[in-house]
Amino acid sequence: MSSLNASFSQNISIVHPEYFFILGLSGIPYSNYYYIFLFMIYFITVIGNSIVLFIIALDRSLHSPRYIGVFNLALADIGETNALIPNMMKTLLFDSQYISYNACLVNMFFVFLFSSMQSLTLVVLAYDRLIAICLPLRYHVIVNNSNMCFVFSAIWVFNSVIVASMVSLITQISFCKSNVVLSYFCDHGPVYRLACNDNYVNKIMGFLYSTLYLIAPMLVIGLSYLGIFFVVRKIRTWEGRIKALKTCVSHLLLVAIYFLPIFFTYLTSLLLYSTPNSRVISTSLAYAVPAMLNPIIYVLNTAEIKYIIRKAIRNRSVPIDRTSK
Repeated sequence: MSSLNASFSQNISIVHPEYFFILGLSGIPYSNYYYIFLFMIYFITVIGNSIVLFIIALDRSLHSPRYIGVFNLALADIGETNALIPNMMKTLLFDSQYISYNACLVNMFFVFLFSSMQSLTLVVLAYDRLIAICLPLRYHVIVNNSNMCFVFSAIWVFNSVIVASMVSLITQISFCKSNVVLSYFCDHGPVYRLACNDNYVNKIMGFLYSTLYLIAPMLVIGLSYLGIFFVVRKIRTWEGRIKALKTCVSHLLLVAIYFLPIFFTYLTSLLLYSTPNSRVISTSLAYAVPAMLNPIIYVLNTAEIKYIIRKAIRNRSVPIDRTSK
């Protein structure tokens, strides 16, 4: 009975602020120029990924396992961009630094959900390349449209549960010290560090998220390409090796653009001295820029998409003879 009363009193003592102040973007020099740059990133990201989604959805020749992955990546890119950049632009343009408690949790959920989808989509695309090169005769048996749709459906459900659990744990901590978040959005780490009660579980959850969606994907992708390179080495001709590796160029660029900026940003913040403004700018760009570059990479490095775009442009440029009956 005493333990029940203690638990009840502990729940009563939980304090949730009415709003948070997002102060990571305050004091950034030349903030107007950064706002314009963010607007360009947002515009290019939404338009570019929407074009990729539109092309893959309408062209039946692209209804294949690989492009199901590309479709999912473009969808995650648009989602993360809409969850992240508009709030940053609102803060810079209107100097509106506050966000309600519930809106903060919603913002945290969607940013981390779409970011985790980007990470695991790159893992699935690495698996696709591994099977295509190492087991080409069994590729269409192992990797097909139904299997790929099942995998991505499972990933969406898994990520939603993990991120929802991480966000729900925030509701179990009390904010009686401060409501100032030193980040550019409602980031999980800066928010739970404001707790004045035990935040050990939230700390563990943050470590689990980093392991699941940053460390583990990099290891899996690295092992996948290690296997690919071992198989490619056995190909006798240089032409065959180059042909096999060319199918991996787009994916390798996506992996490098997504993981390397995040890795080096956090590495330099730990090992080198950097000002808060420089950390905020570098971290925000590390998350925003890859979503902008992904559709550009796939359009420029994928022959099928370039052919469809050229075909559409040619069809639009052909004059219509309105006199013919």
